[in-house]
Amino acid sequence: MTIAMATTQKLPADSCELGEGPGYDAGTDTAWWFDIVGRKLFEHRFAAGRTIAHDLPRMASVVSATDDGRQLLAMEDGLYLRTVSDGALSLLTPLESDNSVTRSNDGRVHPSGNLWIGTMGKNAERQAGTIYWFDGTQLRPLFRKISIPNSICFSPDGRTGYFADTQVNTVWRVALDAQTGLPVGEPEPFLGEKDLPLGGHFDGSVTDADGNLWNAAWGGGAVTGYSPDGHILRTYEVPAAQTSCPAFVGRAFDRLLVTTAWQGLDGSARASDPGAGFTYVIDGGFAGRADPAFRMPPRNHTK
Repeated sequence: MTIAMATTQKLPADSCELGEGPGYDAGTDTAWWFDIVGRKLFEHRFAAGRTIAHDLPRMASVVSATDDGRQLLAMEDGLYLRTVSDGALSLLTPLESDNSVTRSNDGRVHPSGNLWIGTMGKNAERQAGTIYWFDGTQLRPLFRKISIPNSICFSPDGRTGYFADTQVNTVWRVALDAQTGLPVGEPEPFLGEKDLPLGGHFDGSVTDADGNLWNAAWGGGAVTGYSPDGHILRTYEVPAAQTSCPAFVGRAFDRLLVTTAWQGLDGSARASDPGAGFTYVIDGGFAGRADPAFRMPPRNHTK
């Protein structure tokens, strides 16, 4: 096991009960992430060193730029478009809106511009979740009976997809159609519990420009890189046990932002983990890349 040393910066933002779903806009040098339970969307402007917290009307977990300059938000009852200038939300499509048990969780945009989005029980009910594919018009279930969907990410060429069930503590990989992001084969195990250097459970992941997968280990207080053939590259410790999801940030995508959480910790546990819930940036000299924008479907034109 290789524990790598790097400078880790705590961003100036409130501690999140359940920090999740980070994204980054290189054009404005701005990072975005959520406190799912707290119903907040955080916006950190690196140039100014300033963080803004936006209140949300419901729980949300994924933010992506769209190719028309807005944002796509995955929320507990649907996929919404958000206008950055004023925060206005408009429903794009419902997401299990008739099921009060579930909410959105992990998701990411495939290189094709289509979205994978997972749902889960609000109390992590066993096998209550599903991973869907969405192209802007059609929401299609891909994998059902997932308890806690996580680690959704893709190889740079779009031919391989990854996802985890944190409750099962396994990451799978599946062959994809690079043009659509739809599976063309059956999932196979990629990483298991033995592959977590500091223990914990597989949570969110992102892939770099070389196709290496970087995973945040919930309960492991670390982010670990894995080569495309599953070998451990190096591990970075994070000053919070419940690390939840990474995203590459910086105009060169050479740093890694990591969200964390204090969800489920009682008073004594929080006192022993004072960094829990804060958001960190690791200066690890990563070979990161931008997440693709969500491709909006062509608008209907009327005469």
